[in-house]
Amino acid sequence: MSNEVHVIMDEAAIRRALTRIAHEILERNKGIENCVLIGIKTRGEFLAKRLAGKILEIEGTPVPWGAIDVTAYRDDQKKGDPQASKDVNQELNALQIQEKKVILFDDVLYTGRTIRAAMDALMDCGRPQMIQLAVLADRGHRELPIRPDYIGKNVPTSKQEQIEVALSETDGKDEVTIFQNREEK
Repeated sequence: MSNEVHVIMDEAAIRRALTRIAHEILERNKGIENCVLIGIKTRGEFLAKRLAGKILEIEGTPVPWGAIDVTAYRDDQKKGDPQASKDVNQELNALQIQEKKVILFDDVLYTGRTIRAAMDALMDCGRPQMIQLAVLADRGHRELPIRPDYIGKNVPTSKQEQIEVALSETDGKDEVTIFQNREEK
């Protein structure tokens, strides 16, 4: 692949993927009772909000949703004050995830390290009954034994390629693109 950017999901494809994921979540969990959607900031947060809207359209019942900031839990960041980590996720504490089915949502799954950090952050907020993982794009190359339960699109990539998700809430448009890693020559 050259330096060209290729759109692999446009606005309609993202909408269809979220609708399919919503139906899969409802089917697997036999509805939304005892479920909570948690998006990993930044784009996962907006995807979780959209998914909550889709589930409301389908079921006619709202599903609680929120966002989690995993920055302080990442293993590639310098460790800071552990109390500051807990303070970052006050909104999540208010959702009371204890004994709930948590559906964690992220935009792109790559090595699995962000998901591991999110699970650590979730455990600091309570003990969920279970954690399920939804991703808009799964690009492979896992470094940890993490597998998504719900996938918008599987995108086999090389390590020299990058997947980028753009959402209207943050980027002014909805699309998923693939391109050569800009640092690679």
